[in-house]
Amino acid sequence: MSNATALRSDSPAEPGSDLLDLGALENTPLARDPFDHVIVPGFIGPDRLAAINADYPEISGPGNVKLEDLRYGPAFDALLAELRGPALAAHMGAKFGVDLSGRPQTITVRRFCEKTDGHIHVDHRTKIITMLIYFNDDWDSDGGRLRFLRSADDIEDYAVEVNPLGGTMLAFRRSDTSFHGHKPFVGQRRSIQLNWLTDEGVLKRELKRHALSAWTKKLLPFGA
Repeated sequence: MSNATALRSDSPAEPGSDLLDLGALENTPLARDPFDHVIVPGFIGPDRLAAINADYPEISGPGNVKLEDLRYGPAFDALLAELRGPALAAHMGAKFGVDLSGRPQTITVRRFCEKTDGHIHVDHRTKIITMLIYFNDDWDSDGGRLRFLRSADDIEDYAVEVNPLGGTMLAFRRSDTSFHGHKPFVGQRRSIQLNWLTDEGVLKRELKRHALSAWTKKLLPFGA
């Protein structure tokens, strides 16, 4: 995976774009089993999804990559602008009953999954809400489907399984029991992950951690 400095595309985001279906998020009830979460298929419509995928960053290996190491086109840039905007934070905060205004964010991008991904875990306690959006055109594998789990040691003990089809968004509240993971999959599994964090100090540590993770994955053969 290249870590050469490559900032976002110089092409400006299209003004007035409206890529996220915030109304669908508002109208989807918060689920409680096995922990607080919301799943919104079609959060990005198929017409917009095609343009975003055409401008999706080229990433050569597995792992989440921070935006500063990527180059991408204007449709993807427009999406990032909406993800960073106050409207999404307001709607997501209202859904989970938490004030996300002014909270720092991390946004990372993934293109490929390797067989060691998907192990059962909970997110770090410095994360408040985790959100994922998928960008795959189709999905016919049993692996790679994110599961919300009832325990820390059984991938089959799940309450919800999410097919990572393009335009689907999921978000969940981090807790000590928000166990999640997926069965192994190797190949393209495109996603953006957005986290709202507790404070700016956490943001700096997260950026350093992602940089170290990307550097480590460069040393390992993809799919090994």
